[in-house]
Amino acid sequence: MKFNGKKGKSKKGKEAKLRAEALLRAQQEEEERLERERLYREHLEKLEAKYQGERESELAQHNSLEQKFLSAQQWKRNYREQAKWEHYLSCDGTPDPTVPQEINTFMSLWRDDQDQDVQLVMEKEEVVLHLVEKLEFLLLEAAPGEITDKQQDQYQEVILQLQDLLHQKYNDATQNLLKIASMYEDSETGNMHTVLKDKNVTFCIWANLKKKARFKDHVFQGAGHAFELPMSLALSSVAVRLLHTHYDHVSPLWLQCQGLPRRGPSATLESAELPEDTGQGPGEEEEKGREEPSVPAAEETGSKGRKESSASLKGTSNNTDDIKEAQEEIEKNSEILDASSQEEEAPLQEEPGGREEAPQVVDLEQLVPVGGVFHISALQLPPQAQDVGDWTMVELLDVGLEVYPYSPGKAEDGTQEAVQITLRLPDNVIYFKVPVVARWDPAGQWWRTDGISKITYEAEEKSITFSMGDFYTVALLQDAHLNLPYQAWELHPTGVDEGLFTVTAVFATIQIQIKDNQCMLSSVVVEEEEVLSHITGKWMSPLALRAALKRAGVNIFPAEYSPKYVPVPRKAALAEVKAYGQMALLTAAFAFAHSKWNGEAGPEQVVFKVSEHLTAGSAKGNHWSLLMFNGEKVQHLKLTEASEAFSEELEEESEFHSTLYHMVKDSASNEAMDKVERAGCLFIDSVYQLLLATRVLAYS
Repeated sequence: MKFNGKKGKSKKGKEAKLRAEALLRAQQEEEERLERERLYREHLEKLEAKYQGERESELAQHNSLEQKFLSAQQWKRNYREQAKWEHYLSCDGTPDPTVPQEINTFMSLWRDDQDQDVQLVMEKEEVVLHLVEKLEFLLLEAAPGEITDKQQDQYQEVILQLQDLLHQKYNDATQNLLKIASMYEDSETGNMHTVLKDKNVTFCIWANLKKKARFKDHVFQGAGHAFELPMSLALSSVAVRLLHTHYDHVSPLWLQCQGLPRRGPSATLESAELPEDTGQGPGEEEEKGREEPSVPAAEETGSKGRKESSASLKGTSNNTDDIKEAQEEIEKNSEILDASSQEEEAPLQEEPGGREEAPQVVDLEQLVPVGGVFHISALQLPPQAQDVGDWTMVELLDVGLEVYPYSPGKAEDGTQEAVQITLRLPDNVIYFKVPVVARWDPAGQWWRTDGISKITYEAEEKSITFSMGDFYTVALLQDAHLNLPYQAWELHPTGVDEGLFTVTAVFATIQIQIKDNQCMLSSVVVEEEEVLSHITGKWMSPLALRAALKRAGVNIFPAEYSPKYVPVPRKAALAEVKAYGQMALLTAAFAFAHSKWNGEAGPEQVVFKVSEHLTAGSAKGNHWSLLMFNGEKVQHLKLTEASEAFSEELEEESEFHSTLYHMVKDSASNEAMDKVERAGCLFIDSVYQLLLATRVLAYS
C-alpha cells in the first residue's frame, strides 16, 4: 500500500511538472506572437510612411501614363469627324441622321412613296437599320460634352420615328400585297401564302380566299412558323401575317440603348464612372415606355412619351481637369452603385391597381427579348380583283390596312377559342433555358405573360408552340443574368497591341481577341460545342461586339441594376473602376486572372492574380502573384489560391504602392515595362471598355 502511495505521488508530480512546462511554453509562445505582431506593425508603419511619402510622385507619374486614355478619346472624335466628312463627299444618297434637314427629307420622301412592295421595303430596311444603329452608337460612344442635351433628344426622336416609319411601310406593303392576293392563289388549297426573308426579317402571310374549314392551319415552308385558327376564323375573309423582325423596335428605348460604362475626357482615370442608377423601374423613364404602331398604323405613331429620358443615355462624368472633382464624382457613383445593389428582386411586376388578378407584367431589368419580335396579326382581307370580260375590276377602299375584328368564342368543348402558334427559333440565337413567351401590351406599354397558355418547347427541333386568346405581338424572353456570376476570367497579351480576354460564364465560355481599337469574337463554347459562327471571326468595335453578343442571347454585360438579381458580394466602384483602368494600362506585358479570394476581401477591396507575360501563348503555366487594391493602395499578398483561409498578410520584401504600375514594376523585367510604355492608346482603351462592360471584378 505504501508503495502504491509513493507511485501515485510520483505520477501527480510528473503531471504538475508537465502542466507547468506547458504553461511556460504557452506564455513564451504568446510573448513570441505578440513580439512578431509588434515587429509586423512597426514594419507596416514604416511601409505606410514610405507609401505616403512616395504617393504624390507615383500618382504624377501614373497620370502621365493615363494620358493615353485621352489620346484614345481624341482619336475617336477625329475618326467620327472624318467619317462624317467622307460621307458628305460620297454623295451616296443616304442621309446623315445627325443632320435634321437630311433625315427629315429622307423620311418625308419615303413616307410619300405609296407604291412599294415587301421586297422594296426589305431593301430600304437595311438603310434604316444602319441609320438607327449609327445614332444609337453615337449616343453610347460620345464622350460627355461631345453632344448637347438638345442633340441627344433629337437623335432619340429620330430613332423612334425611323422605327415607326419602317413598321408603317411593312403595313403599307402588306396591304398592297393583299389587294392582289388572288393572283397568287395556291392550286392545292385555293388560298394564298408566301414567305419572304432576309437577314433582318422573315415576312410570312396567308390569305383565306376559299374559306374552307379543312384549311384552318398552315405551315410556312422555309420559315418553320405555323398556326392553327379557330373554326370561326377558318370560315372568314381573314389574312394572317407573321412578321418576324430579327431586331426589337417594340421594347422601350432605354432597353434598346443600355449605356456602356465609359470614361469621360478628364485628366485621370479617376473620373470614370459606372452607369448611374436612376432609381426608376422598367418603363418609368419613358413615361410608360414604347408603343408599337397599331395595325393599321396611324400616320404618326406617337413617339412623344416613348422617348428615352436623356439622363439614361448621357455620359456619366463631366469635363474637368481637376483631380479632386473627378474623385468626388466617382465616390458619388460608388454610393449610387452600392445603393442599387440593395434593391429587392422583382422578376415580374403587378399592374398598378391592386393585387387581385394582376396581369404578369415583365420586369425588363431581368427578362429581356432575345431573337427579335414576332408581329402576329389577323387582317381584314380586302376586296379582290375580278375579271369582267377584258377588264380587271377591283373595289378600292381608302381605309388602309385593317385589323380583322376577332372576338374569341366558345370551342366545342366549352372552353374559349384559342389561336395556336408554332414559332421556329432563330438559328443565330442561343436559348440556354426554356424561353418565356410574352406579349406586347400597347395600352400598358409593357410586355406581359398572361393571355398565353399551353406552351410546349422543343429544344431539339428549336421550336415553341403556344395558344393565344387573341392575335398579339410576342417575343421570347430570357433571363438577362443567367450567365452570371462568372466562374472564371483571364486576360493576357498575345502580341504587340493584341490580347485575349476569356470569360467562363455559367453556360458558356467566351473568348474575345483584342487588337488596337477592334475586338473579335474568337469562340463561344457551350457544352463543348462552338456556336454563333455567324459573328465569330469578325472584327468590330467593343460596343458593336457587346450588342452582337446580347442579340445572340449571350449576355455577359451587367447593368447598373444587376446586383438585384445576381448574388455576389458588392464591390465599391472606387476600387473596381480604377482597377480596370490600371489593368488596361499594363495588359501589353502582364496577364490578369480571377482569384477565388476576391469575394472574401470585403466590399472596399478587389483581389486578382497578375503575372508578367511576354509570350503569345496561354497564361495557364504562369507564376501568379495576388494583388489587393482598394483604389488608393496596392499590396502584394502572401496568400495563394491554395491557401486554406483569406489573409491580408503582405508578401515578404513587398511594399505598398499607389498604383498597379508601380507595384509590378518592383519585380518586372525591363522588357515588360518597355512594352507597357510603348502600348498603343487604342488597344488600352479597348481593353478598358471590355473590362468595364463585363465587370469581372464585381461579378466573379
